[in-house]
Amino acid sequence: MATEIASPHDIFPHIRIVMGMVIGLGVARLLSGVARIVQHPGQYRLYPVHLAWVASVLLMLVHFWWWEFGLYAIETWTFGKYLFIIFYAITLFLLCALLFPDSMLDYTSYEDFFYSRRGWFFGLLAATYLLDVIDTLLKGPEHFARFGNEYLFRTPVFVALCIAAILVRDRRFHIAFVAAALIYQISFILRLFDTIV
Repeated sequence: MATEIASPHDIFPHIRIVMGMVIGLGVARLLSGVARIVQHPGQYRLYPVHLAWVASVLLMLVHFWWWEFGLYAIETWTFGKYLFIIFYAITLFLLCALLFPDSMLDYTSYEDFFYSRRGWFFGLLAATYLLDVIDTLLKGPEHFARFGNEYLFRTPVFVALCIAAILVRDRRFHIAFVAAALIYQISFILRLFDTIV
């Protein structure tokens, strides 16, 4: 006869620890990359679009840790839900790895590296927007409804922009995209996630 060994609210901190380890690796990757730039500023030519995506992904990781507190409301945890959350965190980590590779020997600058890996980077970024929809649904219909039509509009627009970013190398497009993404990201956090509900 099966007995309940833990309540859902006891399980969530356990899951959050594993999720935090993966997110922590991503934050460490980004901060190590920035520290390397500070330590060796002349080693590789910097690229503002690359640095802006570094800032955006770092904010995304910090925000992910904040908004995932909403998982506390889940009453029944399954291995599938747990696996999904860890997969989402791994996707975010891979974004970090694509911003700062283990070695830059094959590239002349961060601009050269960024454009040569943009298919992978923007493909994974598009995946995170889609994974976020599932993540939001996991937290319940009330949580999903809280974001209204803006959320349903935002996701396909950002996925389409990621697909365009894979196909287009034009610097003006990439500057506009990262600027708009950062401004929107900050606005979204301040309007809808300033406090944990």
